[in-house]
Amino acid sequence: MVTGALPHARLIVAAPASGQGKTTVATGLLGALRRRGTAVAPFKVGPDYIDPGYHRLAADRPARNLDPVLVGEDRIAPLFRHGAAGAELSIVEGVMGLFDGRIGPGDGVAVGSTAHVAQLLSAPVVLVVDAKGQSHSLAALLHGFRSYRPEVRVAGVILNRVGSPRHEEVLRDAADNAGLPVLGAIPRIEDLAVPSRHLGLVTAAEHGGEAVRAVDAMSDVVARSVDLDAVCALAHSAPELPGLAWNPRDEVEPQAGPVVAVAGGLAFTFAYAEHVELLEAAGAEVVVLDPLNDERLPERTAGVVLPGGFPEQHAAELSANTALRREIAAFAATGAPIHAECGGLLYLAEELDGHPLCGVLDARARMSPRLVLGYRDAVAAADSVLFAEGARVSGHEFHRTVLEPGGGSQPAWIWRGATGVQREGFVRGGVHASYLHTHPAGQPGAVQRFVARCA
Repeated sequence: MVTGALPHARLIVAAPASGQGKTTVATGLLGALRRRGTAVAPFKVGPDYIDPGYHRLAADRPARNLDPVLVGEDRIAPLFRHGAAGAELSIVEGVMGLFDGRIGPGDGVAVGSTAHVAQLLSAPVVLVVDAKGQSHSLAALLHGFRSYRPEVRVAGVILNRVGSPRHEEVLRDAADNAGLPVLGAIPRIEDLAVPSRHLGLVTAAEHGGEAVRAVDAMSDVVARSVDLDAVCALAHSAPELPGLAWNPRDEVEPQAGPVVAVAGGLAFTFAYAEHVELLEAAGAEVVVLDPLNDERLPERTAGVVLPGGFPEQHAAELSANTALRREIAAFAATGAPIHAECGGLLYLAEELDGHPLCGVLDARARMSPRLVLGYRDAVAAADSVLFAEGARVSGHEFHRTVLEPGGGSQPAWIWRGATGVQREGFVRGGVHASYLHTHPAGQPGAVQRFVARCA
């Protein structure tokens, strides 16, 4: 375990709102700094699974999520220290606008917001601003963000989508009037962004070689357009970060070494790095299962984890793998532990948009025009392989599919929503299946319980 203060260079890449270019700048900074020989560690504020895939390509190391809602604010600095181990500098990409977080009463720094994480990490903030259509008004915008909460240290700005040298000159003058240094000015490049779909960007795993080329393009433009020395100097201005690093071995007790198959491949990419780390610390032998290609469960499989992802984009191929679908159905029928979240829930349904799937659950799934998105304070509705009845968790929903029915005779969760009490998910035998994403670092006892059931 790492002890003592951590004099680690770090900064937050934030923005006034979504769509300003945070991912381009954060990914480009990671790639450009790595090219210079700097060991960089990537992080993402919030529950996002997609941006970290591009960060990982740029940094050549796992990207970590920092979400105070899902893991509690006391775990943010320890998780950061864990993810930053061995790196010289860390880049943390924010979520939405700087002060946007969980909706509810607050003092101006919303729980789970980029500003909240910046405070927890004592990290300086670089504001990325889409400058298209702006000139002198930039000064007012920067002044507002700088002065709204002075304890959140907005220390520089990177201008994005700058139209011309004259436009850049005017914008730099406006930033100077607001008292903020301009660390870079990125020109308008319309084809710089990577493709998107109904839940955001196409995952880096699915995008394949195109994702690599997109990351290279982001790194190129940031290397040309941003003062990397100034960025590094700002990152090194962060004060020491006291405390201990998160360690999965401190959270769980090892069991007898059961084999746990964790779904991966192109269809199941929504997983936190800490999940496998906790499974292994609890004694599990983790084997990756690709439901698009593998026709059998790994030998000696004692439990299955089906994380989220985009099975709706691969429904025909998943359906065509009848051998694995039948084996998973037979495995579930024995009462063996299965933990399925969101995309994993869909895979256990009877069908998805008419494509037959595992049939473990008496439910059918279909695409929907409505995006379901938000945090949930949920209570476990029954004892399961993950939780004791009455356990309280903070989770997150993020899907554009509908499951009918949305819950079984024994639901997984109960929470109070806008339309009243919601009962969601399925607990059946050893199966715990739900749309709700949880962060294992926030619920290590659930991983311990799951592995114990497997053992």
